[in-house]
Amino acid sequence: MLPGFLDPKTLLSLGLIGLLLIVFAETGLLVGFFLPGDSLLFLAGVFAASGQEGLALWMLLVGVPIAAFLGAQTGWWIGHKAGPRIFERPDSKLFKTSNVERAQAYLDKFGEGKAIVLARFLPIVRTFLNPVAGVLGVPPRKFAFFNAVGAVLWGAGVPLIGYLVGKAINDAGDISIDKYILPLTGVIVVLSLIPVVLEFRKARKEGREKAVISEAAAELQREDSPLD
Repeated sequence: MLPGFLDPKTLLSLGLIGLLLIVFAETGLLVGFFLPGDSLLFLAGVFAASGQEGLALWMLLVGVPIAAFLGAQTGWWIGHKAGPRIFERPDSKLFKTSNVERAQAYLDKFGEGKAIVLARFLPIVRTFLNPVAGVLGVPPRKFAFFNAVGAVLWGAGVPLIGYLVGKAINDAGDISIDKYILPLTGVIVVLSLIPVVLEFRKARKEGREKAVISEAAAELQREDSPLD
């Protein structure tokens, strides 16, 4: 499970403003990639269904997409203004070159618009893709349009799913929703990590295939080269 200070239930104790600031940081600032966006929004929806003060569903459906949109726009602006040098730094606990490469690979694979929308549902990628898009010169209007689409789908969709799950628990007559928090959080964390694991396995497979191809090409070149 996540460390105590990153536990979604703990973070939700910060209230709606705290939640929106976390969403903004996770989607807009490079140092925010470790924040639990998916599980946080899901549990916010669950808590909204239980009637927690200050977390009404309409607040989430309006506030979260706006925070997500503004965060991503900030990430694009940082990349646009700073240029490639923003990524010219040694790897550390808070920065990995591989995360930047993964974000750029999504842009190359899916195209700008589709990648911007899909990245919303991929932890880490949704943090790094925005500044990468700015560095690569994705047009501001195009980025803003697809950013808005992704912000609404993710920012409203995930809390709404959590709300429906929480409402189903309440309608079943179980007033103690707290006992479901831990397993629900675990499920969401695992589900959010699946795309990352699949991408990691795919990258390793592609790396092995490239190595085999390179080795075969080198062998053919040696065979075709004239003898001295």
